[in-house]
Amino acid sequence: MNLTSLDFSTYAQWSGILTIVCFLLAILAFILQWGIRFRLVGVTGFMGVLTAGLFALGLGLFTHTVIPGAVRFALVYDNGATQAVITVPKSITETELDATLRQAASDLYSYGRNSIGGDNNLTIRARVLLHPESGVSLPVYLGQVKRSLSNRDSEQMQIELFPESFAKLENYAKGGKNSQKFPIGDFHRIE
Repeated sequence: MNLTSLDFSTYAQWSGILTIVCFLLAILAFILQWGIRFRLVGVTGFMGVLTAGLFALGLGLFTHTVIPGAVRFALVYDNGATQAVITVPKSITETELDATLRQAASDLYSYGRNSIGGDNNLTIRARVLLHPESGVSLPVYLGQVKRSLSNRDSEQMQIELFPESFAKLENYAKGGKNSQKFPIGDFHRIE
């Protein structure tokens, strides 16, 4: 049986309802001077602890999805809401980038993200850093993915790869670090 955080949230709801019922029953036992009133206090306390534990599992138990073909990436920027940037190896291919963007969209999704100042989508951009000259670092954006912030299981991701950036990356790899074929500033710009 594979339990998800949604299952634990449902269990926590029902456990909370049962805790309230036990609490009301304990109050009734004190009013009517029942002999089991102190036992009902213990049952209510136990149910409160059980409910808190189920609630915590509902928040923190997430399954990790592994996307085949994805390469390792590092998170370099995240505003905690709608924008994130990852860095990938310079040797990445377009198919690997597609899988890596899907992996990043899965890994960086969180219920705690909100769409303040955004459009209820999480946008993750993938980049590499090139050094065409000594002391100059140039970010090259290879692609981006947009996914919904409201639905974790949504498969409707908008993946956009930038082929012109891959061409520039290939040109850079062939020409070396100080290649004249690699003009600075001639890259795909993201608004």
